[in-house]
Amino acid sequence: MTSTNPTLGALLRGLRNREGWTLKEMSARSGIPVSTLSKIEHDRLTLSYDKLLQLSQRLGLRMSELFAESTSAAEQLVTARRSIGDLSRAVRVETPNYDYYYVCTELRRKRMIPVITTIRARSVEEFGELVHHSGEEYIYVLEGGIEVRTEFYDPVTLLKGESIYIDSNMGHAYLTAEGYDEALVLGVCSSADEGLMESLLTLHEGEISSPAGAVG
Repeated sequence: MTSTNPTLGALLRGLRNREGWTLKEMSARSGIPVSTLSKIEHDRLTLSYDKLLQLSQRLGLRMSELFAESTSAAEQLVTARRSIGDLSRAVRVETPNYDYYYVCTELRRKRMIPVITTIRARSVEEFGELVHHSGEEYIYVLEGGIEVRTEFYDPVTLLKGESIYIDSNMGHAYLTAEGYDEALVLGVCSSADEGLMESLLTLHEGEISSPAGAVG
């Protein structure tokens, strides 16, 4: 029978989530290298009792707290946050290739960034270098058609109602498909990096940017 008892890795990951620490922050607090903590969390490495005792002392926790499972995980998941996506209040960024509308920007520390985008670029030469950023993204074609260029795959054409999910660290570009002057897409970018929004906006540095409304 498979044991339902949590592993050391799961317990440490749960502790880190409860405290809101990144691996880097936990490493600084515990004195254990990030690579070692990562291996423990993925159950590729364990610690002796002495090391566990040392870990709990450095974190300022009792052993019982170190191994405590969260009993309110469901409650913690309910943030009751919500935001209505309104283009008149979106942050608008205009570039030669795209018009971006970043919606629901008043919510801070989001794990998903929704973007409505008008695509105009027709070729890789017109687009320029492929874009890279952290996380993953989903693109759904609302109007027109697009050609998706990526670093490791052949180009693919998507028409209205079709979509694609990619690793955003892979170089990528979205172009208008043959026969279309422009296309409208809904994109959702996701990352564990809480600075994702800022990272995305830095991609447009030096280009025309105009907020369409107030941002909370």
